[in-house]
Amino acid sequence: MDLFSAAGGPRCPDTPLRRGVGPRYRPPVTNPARIPRIPFTALVAAAVAALLSTLIGPAAAQAAPAESRPVYSYDRAIRESVWVDTRLDGDADGRTDRVAVDIVRPAEPAQRGRRIPVIMDASPYYSCCGRGNESQKKTYDDRGRPVGFPLFYDNYFVPRGYATVLVDLAGTNRSDGCSDVGGRSDIRSARAVVDWLGGRGRAYTTRTGGRPVTAGWSNGSTGMIGKSWDATIANGVAATGVQGLKTIVPIAGISSWYDYYFAKGAPLYDSGPDSLAGVVDSPDARKRCAAVQKKLADGAPRTGDWTSLWRERDYVRHADRVRASVLLVHGMQDLNVRTRHAGQWWDALARHGVERKIWLSQTGHVDPFDYRRSAWVKTLHHWFDHYLLGYDNGIERTPMADIERSPDKWSTDPQWPAPGTAPTTLRPRGGSAPGVGVLGTRKAPHGATAAFTDDPKLSEADWAARIDTPTAAKAGFRTGPLRAPLRLSGSGTVTVTVTPSTSTAHLSAVLADLGPATIRDYAADGEGITTLDRRTCWGAGTTGDTGCFKETAADTRKVAHTVFSRGWADLGNYADAHKGRPLTPGKPYTLTLDLAASDHLVPAGHRLALIVAGTDAGLIDPPASTPKLTLDLSRTSAELPLTGGTAAFVRATAGAPGHPDAAAPLDGIAPPRSASRLPAVG
Repeated sequence: MDLFSAAGGPRCPDTPLRRGVGPRYRPPVTNPARIPRIPFTALVAAAVAALLSTLIGPAAAQAAPAESRPVYSYDRAIRESVWVDTRLDGDADGRTDRVAVDIVRPAEPAQRGRRIPVIMDASPYYSCCGRGNESQKKTYDDRGRPVGFPLFYDNYFVPRGYATVLVDLAGTNRSDGCSDVGGRSDIRSARAVVDWLGGRGRAYTTRTGGRPVTAGWSNGSTGMIGKSWDATIANGVAATGVQGLKTIVPIAGISSWYDYYFAKGAPLYDSGPDSLAGVVDSPDARKRCAAVQKKLADGAPRTGDWTSLWRERDYVRHADRVRASVLLVHGMQDLNVRTRHAGQWWDALARHGVERKIWLSQTGHVDPFDYRRSAWVKTLHHWFDHYLLGYDNGIERTPMADIERSPDKWSTDPQWPAPGTAPTTLRPRGGSAPGVGVLGTRKAPHGATAAFTDDPKLSEADWAARIDTPTAAKAGFRTGPLRAPLRLSGSGTVTVTVTPSTSTAHLSAVLADLGPATIRDYAADGEGITTLDRRTCWGAGTTGDTGCFKETAADTRKVAHTVFSRGWADLGNYADAHKGRPLTPGKPYTLTLDLAASDHLVPAGHRLALIVAGTDAGLIDPPASTPKLTLDLSRTSAELPLTGGTAAFVRATAGAPGHPDAAAPLDGIAPPRSASRLPAVG
């Protein structure tokens, strides 16, 4: 597991550009006026023909290959390190920072005068914490030359004609500078390497001094990939519009660092980016980076107010600059980098016509290599072949979305959110007992209320388990058993008008599927997977880098309810999502909570529930008080992304039987709890 783990740490409908085939491809161009207007298809054909004539001779070059083949030697591959100049002096030592870049690339293409593309993973984890399910770290020989490269990218892709480039972000492992947690230095660390690979940057053979070195073996085309912080860097670099970055594959990535630490003012963790920097900084960096640490602490006040620090780390606002294609991957039960990040990034990319695909699993913070390995490697292979080698393999014409419906059972959609999805307004009403209400399309009468008292010891699992029982800590509203399935696809909102009894209050809103199911146990240590003892190999290997990894299997659990979307806020942010205000006890306030993106099918016979409550234990921190909150039901509603819209909801709930009264608790999965909110290393 990596630094962002669920156990104890910090963890939307769009309009299709072309229905059924996904958005258009837009090859990035730096200066069109200086580039001849050669059709892209002609360039691809020429590149493929040249490649084939080099590899297998002119006779076979008449037929375009379906995919790149492992024709190069891995054990004789070139392994080298360079230090790229970021042109920043983050540690204020009077010298511009250099970041360490470890490279493994096939020797044969350079010998034949052919340049190759790059698969790049920029990370702060290569020495402190490790990468992947087995926490692999970089290894070096006694002369400091790279030997072991974490993950399978080098083993699989180097024999197929790619270079693998692993970058130590500033302040980590063998790099200069200081970690600034998604800020200018982090992003420049990686962007400078993309520039160097494209012939626009400077690099040297040593960390200090050394001779200049160029990437004459690179064709200037780079694809960035990574999970968690690494994925975040890919998002951030793409949002700079850098030339040569052709595609990114962000797996469980952050799209705005404010939303990693806060949800409309409600603190998700009791620490800030300064604590995180302290974990990943190298021992040398910790000695020289006190000023950067202080700047991070001062710029991220625990009030939850928006500052310039958060603005600098908001990549969503620069989605219009993205020129790379995007293969976005996220676990719908990721309680670390929560799915709000995927939803808002996806929607912003859609608005700006970025070519994209999405995989949504039922796991937590897990790499697809560890829950759908064979299909993932094949998909990634075709993705990089298309966007980095120019192969016309049809990957861009395959369905836009792959979605896990139950453990290891997947479906596809031609676009996402699902075709026919529309924002649908549902409303809560009172029921047969206090706090046990009805969810439907009819508005509650004027003056109808529901009250609850914040109990910071209880979580969404406690609320949902007793959805059919009056309890003091929640207001719950549910449909009857559905006559037909309902699909929710995308991001939603819940708008409440609520009166607090104290001057501070936090709110939570969750959607739950009430009914029996077998799901991945996303709150367990493996976040939905179990690691097995047997290994399989994915590509070529050496003694120092075998390319063999432990197999995994789904870790499942039978439940009686499933929480599938969540949203939180500080009521003090009622007037401004970015700045809190004191509350006046007894005064009503209206606030909208943003629900995290999801894609969930509530089966026929199950019930859909909306729960509004206070502190969601394990997922947000409590306020300074424990208020009683009174909901004005006539001014409370949920706007949910229902496939089929209002008509589908009416059909599914028409003639539904009544609700059970005082039913037995409905067991589900509780969020993980930990004494420390600093990301755990596992």
